[in-house]
Amino acid sequence: MAINSVRSDALEPTRNELARATPRERVVRLLPVYGLPILMVLLIILFSVLLPDTFPTLLDLRSIIADKAIIAMLSLAAMIPMVSGKIDLTVGYGIVLWHILAISLQVNYGVPWPVAVLVVIALSAVVGLLNGILVEVARIDSFIATLGTGTVLYAIALWHTGGQQVVGMLPNGFLHLNATRIIGLPITGFYVLGLAFVMWFVLEHLPIGRYLYAIGANPKAAALNGIPVQRYTIAAFVASGVLTGVAGVLLASKLRIGQASVGLEYLLPALVGAFLGSTTIKPGRVNVWGTMVGIAILAIGIAGIQQFGGSFWVEPMFNGVTLLIAIGIAGYAQRRRGAAALKPKATN
Repeated sequence: MAINSVRSDALEPTRNELARATPRERVVRLLPVYGLPILMVLLIILFSVLLPDTFPTLLDLRSIIADKAIIAMLSLAAMIPMVSGKIDLTVGYGIVLWHILAISLQVNYGVPWPVAVLVVIALSAVVGLLNGILVEVARIDSFIATLGTGTVLYAIALWHTGGQQVVGMLPNGFLHLNATRIIGLPITGFYVLGLAFVMWFVLEHLPIGRYLYAIGANPKAAALNGIPVQRYTIAAFVASGVLTGVAGVLLASKLRIGQASVGLEYLLPALVGAFLGSTTIKPGRVNVWGTMVGIAILAIGIAGIQQFGGSFWVEPMFNGVTLLIAIGIAGYAQRRRGAAALKPKATN
C-alpha cells in the first residue's frame, strides 16, 4: 500500500487565486483547508452547551489528554513514513512489546529505569531500521512488511509474558515520566506538543522534510533530482520506530503493569489521526497540525459521546467510521489534484 504525498501547493489556494475569487469561491477553496479545525471548535461548543457540568471542565481536559496523548504520539510516528509514501503498522504492534519490555527489564532483571528506557528505544530503532531495509532493499510492500514485522513483535510479547501480566514495584522516577503535571495538566500532553513543533519545523523548514515530501510525491523523480530515496525512506522508518518505543515507555509508566492484551487498540486511532490529518490544514498532504486536529476531533467526539452514556462499542465504531470518511476525503482530494494537473494552463 502506498500513501501518496502531493506537492505542498496541490490543493491549497494561493493568494492570487483568493484575490481573484468571489466570496463564494473563497469559501469553497478554503473549506478543505479549515473545515476540520472549524468542526473541532463546533464540537467543543456543542458538547459544552449540552454537557455544561462535565465537558468544559479542567478535569475533563486532563482526562482527554491523559487518555489520548499516547495515541497522538503514535499517530505522529505513523505519519513520518506516510510523508515518504509508506505505511508503518508496527506502531500498533510494537507498543505492545515495548511497554512490556520497559517493565520487565526493571522488575525481572533489575535494570535501572534509565537504562531500561534506552534499551527499549534502541531496540525500537533497530526494528524501524529492519522495516526500512525490508521495504527499500528487499522491495517488499510497506503494508505487508510492517504487518509481518508487527506480528512477530506481538508473538515475542506473548512468548515473553507467557500470556501473564508483568507486575512489580517500579521506581518513582520511571512513574513520574507519565504522572507528572505541569500547570495542572498531564506532562504527556506537553511531550506531544513539543514533538509536534519539532516535527513541523523539520518537515516544513528543513531540507530533509522537503526531500521526504518529494519522495512521497514521486520517488523516481526525487531520485532523478539527486535525492537519496533509499536512505531517507529508511530514516523515516527508524524515526517512526523510535517514537513508537518512546510511546511504549510512556504507556508502561502509565499502566504500571505489562500485558500483551494492551496496545493493539491504539493502532486504528493512530492511523485514523494521520489519515484524517491529510485532509485538512494542507489538504492532500500528510502534515503535523492536520494530524493533531484529527486526533483532537477523535478525542473530543468520543469524550462527548461517552458522557452522553455511549456504550463500550462507541469508540471503535467512531474510529472506524472516521477512518473510512478520512480515506474517502483523501481519495477525493487526490482525484481533484490529478484532474487539476491535467487541465491545460491558460496562456496570456
